[in-house]
Amino acid sequence: MDNIRLSLDEVRKISLDAFIANGFSDRQAHATADVVTRAEADACRSHGLYRVPGYIAAVRAGRANARAEPSVQQSAASVLQVNGDGGFAPLAADVGRPELIELARRQGIAAMAIGNTHHFSALWADLEPIIDAGLVAWCFVVGQCAVAPYGGSSRLMGTNPIGFGWPRPAGGAFIFDFATSAAARGEVELKRLAGDHLPEGWAIDAGGRPTTNPSEALAGALLPFGGYKGSALSMMVELIAGPLIREKTSREVTRIGITDGGPPPGGELYVVIDPAAFGTDAGIAGETFFKEATSQAGVRLPSARRHAARAQSHRAGVEVPMSLLRQIEALCGTSPDAL
Repeated sequence: MDNIRLSLDEVRKISLDAFIANGFSDRQAHATADVVTRAEADACRSHGLYRVPGYIAAVRAGRANARAEPSVQQSAASVLQVNGDGGFAPLAADVGRPELIELARRQGIAAMAIGNTHHFSALWADLEPIIDAGLVAWCFVVGQCAVAPYGGSSRLMGTNPIGFGWPRPAGGAFIFDFATSAAARGEVELKRLAGDHLPEGWAIDAGGRPTTNPSEALAGALLPFGGYKGSALSMMVELIAGPLIREKTSREVTRIGITDGGPPPGGELYVVIDPAAFGTDAGIAGETFFKEATSQAGVRLPSARRHAARAQSHRAGVEVPMSLLRQIEALCGTSPDAL
C-alpha cells in the first residue's frame, strides 16, 4: 500500500476542508478535525483520517446534525447533562468540559453525561484536557454493538471503552483508554484493509466459531478481553453509559439499522474528582508509584507510546495511505462516489 507523509497541519486542513465542504458548521468542523489530528499525531490511526468518511457518511445519511449547537444543563448539585443536538461528540465534550472542570473543583467530585450525540470513542482525547487541569477522571462510552458476552455466540455489547486519567507535574498525563473487547472494532477494520490476520482469541465468525479472518470477525463478533472479567466490565459500561444516562444500549442501537459506517448514536459518562478535596496534590502523590513502576525493566506506563509518537509526529509528520487521502480529497468535492 503506497503512503504519503503529511504534516499535522496538513492533516488538520484536509479534515477541515472535507467537513466544511459537506455542510459542517465551523464549530463542528474544528472540534471533529481536532480529534482526527490528535489521533493521527498519537499514532491512533483507527480514530484518525480513517474516520473522516464515516463522519461525513452519517451527515449525508441524515442521521447526524453537522450544524449542531450543544447545550449544558446542571441537573443536580454535582451533575451536568449535555445535549449534543444530534451532532458529534467532540464539540459536545468541548462545550461541557469547562463547566465540568469548574464544578469538580467546587464540589470535589462531579459527573457529566453527554447525550444525543454520535461518538467514535477516542476517550483519551476527551480526557486529556481534564487531566491537564490537575483532575482525576474516568470516562465511559457504549460502542458499536460488535461483542459477544463471555460464553455467548452472537453480538450483545459494544466494544465499550473505559478511560482513566491521572495528572503528572511535568505533563505527559497517565491516561489509559481501552476497549473491553479483545481489540477495538476499528483495529479489526484496519487489519482487513491491510490484508492481515487477527491474533487468535480476538473474534468468532457468524456461526460462533473462532476465526482469525477480519472479514469473518466483522460478520460475526469480537470477544471480550480477559474472558468473564472483560465481559462483566463491558456490561457495566452498557448500563452506566446507556440506561443510567437515558441513552440506548448498543443492541438497541443496532435496531435502528445503521449501514453508512459512521459513528453510532449514544451517550458518554464522565466522573471527575478534584484531588484537592482530599487534601492531595495528585501530581506529586503519584510520582513515587510511577517511579517504582518504571524502575522495573520492561514496564511502560499507559500513554507513554502515544506521547512518544506525538513528539515524533510533530517533528516528522505522519504517513497516510494514498488511497485514503484520495478518498478524502474526493469528499472535499462532495462526490457521493467518494464514500
